[in-house]
Amino acid sequence: MIIIITGLPGSGKTTLSRQISARYRLPVIAKDLVKESLLDAIAPGDPLQSPFTGTLSEASFSVLFKIALELSQAGVGMVIEGNFKPGAHEAAIRQIADPEPGMRIIQLLCRIDEPTRLRRLRDRQASGSRHPGHRELEPSCLADRRSDGFLDLPGERLTHLSDNDTAPLLRELDSLIRGARR
Repeated sequence: MIIIITGLPGSGKTTLSRQISARYRLPVIAKDLVKESLLDAIAPGDPLQSPFTGTLSEASFSVLFKIALELSQAGVGMVIEGNFKPGAHEAAIRQIADPEPGMRIIQLLCRIDEPTRLRRLRDRQASGSRHPGHRELEPSCLADRRSDGFLDLPGERLTHLSDNDTAPLLRELDSLIRGARR
């Protein structure tokens, strides 16, 4: 089983992926974890000065997909989390699901109202809790809304409004997962 958690930056993907990982004992592969590790290795002093920060986002997806493929080939279910873009990432995810016949895909799209999302982005940048290499508050990043939609993949699709309690979503996910774990 692959649980895909997607949505815009600041929509609650990481928080939700951690809850789901703990609940179902599934490993999480998060794009930002890969990207932040690469930024630390390539531009340890000032990651915003690195000429590679934009390229590292796509490189991070490539690493995420390779790790996920290895897990899939070993028959391990997983949670993959990132701001996946419809039209750009489906082929890689289909390849991940392919080695394990019948590998189930469940997509969770995190959404939140725009003022709350912007407040979250500003708050985490100001608090220092967010890696300094992220450029989510730059106008070009704020304007990029491609990850605010489901991928064109088979399987169930659930939307989570991240300012709401996760209990109803988790109950719905429980009913979908029952008997389908790999």
